[in-house]
Amino acid sequence: MNWFRKLCKTRRVQVAALNIGVPCNAGLSAGNGIGLHETQGGRAPGIAVSRGMGFCRDSLRSFNRTRAVLVLFFGFLCTGLWAQTYPAKSIRLVVPFPAGGATDILARAVSQKLSERLGQSVVVDNKPGAGGSLGSDLAARATPDGYTLLLATTSTHTIGPAVNPRLPYDAFADFTAVAHVGNAPSIMLVPNSSPAQSVKEWIAYAKARPGQLNYASSGNGTIVQLTAELFKAQAGLFVVHIPYKGTALAIPDLVSGKIDVLFDSLPSGMPHVRDGRLRALGVTSAKRSPLAPDLPAISEVLPGYESNTWFGVFGPKGLPADIVARVNQAVNQTVADPEVRDKLARLGIEATGGSPAAFQALLKTEYDKWRRIIDERKITTD
Repeated sequence: MNWFRKLCKTRRVQVAALNIGVPCNAGLSAGNGIGLHETQGGRAPGIAVSRGMGFCRDSLRSFNRTRAVLVLFFGFLCTGLWAQTYPAKSIRLVVPFPAGGATDILARAVSQKLSERLGQSVVVDNKPGAGGSLGSDLAARATPDGYTLLLATTSTHTIGPAVNPRLPYDAFADFTAVAHVGNAPSIMLVPNSSPAQSVKEWIAYAKARPGQLNYASSGNGTIVQLTAELFKAQAGLFVVHIPYKGTALAIPDLVSGKIDVLFDSLPSGMPHVRDGRLRALGVTSAKRSPLAPDLPAISEVLPGYESNTWFGVFGPKGLPADIVARVNQAVNQTVADPEVRDKLARLGIEATGGSPAAFQALLKTEYDKWRRIIDERKITTD
């Protein structure tokens, strides 16, 4: 059976049928039969092939039907054996960001339960560098056997490709979308000295002062900048961009009133709101977030407005459909687990899940949205 499993695994099984038939006036002899061979040569053991002349047309038709059934049989058998044996060893989950960051913490929160669902260890492997492109490229070049997966984000697979066409990978052509893990919305923060008590009031306040107000970001081409630029575009505002090397460095200037607004993540922004240092006006998710149920969604004032940092699992291109389905099911079960959902909520992430097709559609929608904003606003990473 080992030789057959090997053939199945390499997917090089064929049914040999050249010049094989059944004599018109005789039954199958011991020498007649069906031959199996690999495409590289080498007949399978224990099966003989009979060649001959004088085969009748009816017998040949009958044999052709039998041959077709056998081809289907061996194909299904190989696929079944492949699916049943995955995973047969530990799985590497590449995180293209440093240990201790939000994506890394998310990966470790999910990997334990995912290991239990898959029956094999899921090992987090941090490969940081170049804004996540180094680790993403490594995963794209991996063998598509399900043993190297990638936990990617908005920055690596939608904003990154839209703002930087020189990435070493194609975010769509070089990957297989497997599962949507979660979304992290941001909140709109203003200093306590701001006269605006709501999103609607802040828009009116900014419209009355074109070019006089500013917003902070964590740098050019980041989700923080694009979230603000999307807000400006939909509200019709002229607000000046002030980039910082991280939103944590912008908080003191926001508290003092030197900065007028900042779109920050829930985990880093909400503590300042609870401490009374800043005021939160709204959340960037499409609807009110269960992570901050008292905050209105900005879309209640600007219909269609939405900005999230999404997280999801990918494999290299060509990942077999049965492996995609297996991992997708395990991820969906994992993010539905109350313990995991609670861990993600503490990170400011709403657990999502869903089908690979829905996740792929989300990627296209997100890419098109951010590409439009980047082009219209002439945003670069410089």
